[in-house]
Amino acid sequence: MSDNRWSADRRTFVKTAGAAGVVGLAGCSDSSGGDGSDDGSGDGSDGSDGGTAGDSSDSVTEVTWVLNPAEEEIDIQVQYQPLFEYLESEAEVEIVEQPTASYSGTAQELRRAAEGDRIFADVSPGAVAQIPSELDVTGMRVAYGAEKYFSLITTTTDSGIESLSDLEGELVASAAPTSVSGTLFPLFMLSNAGLDIGSAPSGSPEDFELRTSDHSTAREQLIQDDRIAAAGTGAFSTAAHVPQEQFDEMSQDFVDISAEYEGAGEADPELRLLAVSDPIPRAPIVSNAAWEESLKDDLRQLMIDAPQEAFEHESQADIAEALSVDPEILDMEESELSEDQQADLELVEAHSLWFSGVVEAGVDDYDPVAELGQELGLEWSDL
Repeated sequence: MSDNRWSADRRTFVKTAGAAGVVGLAGCSDSSGGDGSDDGSGDGSDGSDGGTAGDSSDSVTEVTWVLNPAEEEIDIQVQYQPLFEYLESEAEVEIVEQPTASYSGTAQELRRAAEGDRIFADVSPGAVAQIPSELDVTGMRVAYGAEKYFSLITTTTDSGIESLSDLEGELVASAAPTSVSGTLFPLFMLSNAGLDIGSAPSGSPEDFELRTSDHSTAREQLIQDDRIAAAGTGAFSTAAHVPQEQFDEMSQDFVDISAEYEGAGEADPELRLLAVSDPIPRAPIVSNAAWEESLKDDLRQLMIDAPQEAFEHESQADIAEALSVDPEILDMEESELSEDQQADLELVEAHSLWFSGVVEAGVDDYDPVAELGQELGLEWSDL
């Protein structure tokens, strides 16, 4: 692909500033006060001149994109770089990233959006059930053709845990409290196994202890901390640690649908599968409902019609440079890599954009998630 495929300006910015700290970005929220509203240089897509008579040809409209990483180590601004470059190249907009620390933080940004704000957001499927009147579904993200994904509960091979019922009295790690695949579906599966989940996720379970964080932290806690008996995560975080034959035995849906099945069992250490959820509609991209300009519809259609390369970085070397990782490790044999270099290589690979397209979707597509909340007795508005 050509080096000038999209905008070089954003690529330069990300390389020099986007990796200002992978861990720091994952836990911070924009404190600049930016609300995504127009600075007076509207693009005229709403039929007005945006208050910039005479210079409409040079006008660029700011659109805020609220982001939260599903996994702590991800610098989400680097991960989303190709999509943002594509949108900026196709429309007179500047995407202003606003990282948040959690799914609930993203929902709060949508809640506080006022008329005139222009906001897209990267959210969990639960946000559609949580704040349906404050957002519009832009589209459903798909991964390599799969519109559904899965939640897993896993344990270590030497834990002695044979079934979900064995988790009574144990410590279970999970993702954020409102994460559909990382906490809500695991709670549902544990409840169906006969365990009393109490008032979780807003409160404490009765039959076990729950430790919430994010998908990768839950996985690593399971692997490294003997006190953790099991972990609930999205399949994207743990499926690579589970041999394919375990999925073959437990879930034909996972075998047939999951984008993670092909790479199952390729990562160390091996984990043992305790439960697989029913298929879950993949996470949406949403916008604030108060934004009614035609520009919003234009950007939505651009995402749905986007070519494959709009979701792909030009090269892993570009990702490495943005993360301040030595790109030479990309050409080294695995046997030549030190432990730190192997970790750097895995970090680069993890920053590929996790979805490969956006398809049309609406609020009704997320009814299974709303129904899950009803099954768990959740008050979505309180989460």
